[in-house]
Amino acid sequence: MQIGPFLIDPPLVLAPMAGVTDRPFRQLCRHLGAGLAVSEMTTSDASLWHTDKSRLRRDHAGEPGPISVQIAGYDPQQMADAARFNVEHGAQIIDINMGCPAKKVCRVDAGSALLRDEGLVARICQTVVRAVNVPVTLKIRTGYSPTQRNGLRIARIAEDCGIRALAVHGRTRDQQFTGNAEHDTCAAIKQALRIPVIVNGDIDSPQRARAILQATGADAVMIGRAAQGRPWLFREIGHYLRTGELLAAPTRFEVRRWLLEHLDALYAFYGEGRGVRVARKHIQWYCRDHPGSEVFWQAVNRLTDAADQRAAVAAFFEAPAPQCAA
Repeated sequence: MQIGPFLIDPPLVLAPMAGVTDRPFRQLCRHLGAGLAVSEMTTSDASLWHTDKSRLRRDHAGEPGPISVQIAGYDPQQMADAARFNVEHGAQIIDINMGCPAKKVCRVDAGSALLRDEGLVARICQTVVRAVNVPVTLKIRTGYSPTQRNGLRIARIAEDCGIRALAVHGRTRDQQFTGNAEHDTCAAIKQALRIPVIVNGDIDSPQRARAILQATGADAVMIGRAAQGRPWLFREIGHYLRTGELLAAPTRFEVRRWLLEHLDALYAFYGEGRGVRVARKHIQWYCRDHPGSEVFWQAVNRLTDAADQRAAVAAFFEAPAPQCAA
């Protein structure tokens, strides 16, 4: 998949997720097969650009390109200013958030709330595209509600405004993350557009990735929640798309190695105190499918020292998996 001058190969994209897709997680997913990893959502409110949270979200040191940064807001000029600011700080692709269904985002008429106002969608896209000399992409949902499923109209507006690639999550804003994603809307959008279309929603296995790509004709898949605790899903999907063969599930030793590397990166990135706190959710995600994970999680969740947390994780994955009684 081509986005401006950038070849995204393999066509597998890590979705932007606030509180999840920080630099350590993006780097790990790229290492394990993602062709592009989009940053956490960054605000267009200039008064918040110099907070610790914003500073960390625009930290791309050592990250493989292209660097894609998602911006969120509702005011076209603020969004343009945010795009320029992030390009000055290393962004090579700007992604506009019109897909987030979170109440705190939609309450200020940002994220997927913007889908209600097609004129404002056009003004934001035009203003941001004109503000920067890097490709601008857009992430949307199929519409604001089942009765306002206007994703196809939004997609045409986006292309006309100069958006270079479009990601479509197969749910409306009202659905949040409930129910099943539908990808018929994405298929219709792909047929109508010339720019690359990325399909998103409920892609949690190599087989499902290939089936949805075939059904929609999309140029790439975007994976969000399914990669939490399973960053190797990208290499599994990439291998299956190339060869038609399924990779063996990673061993406990491999999971141990990747998780310890992830923990070390979190401690270095946030500092040990905050790193321990951020790491807890990742540890839970990595361990959830392993026997004995619930007891282990309750114990490790009480640890406050980085060395103790790391040692506990190492010991859990070094031990043989508990055997069920006959």
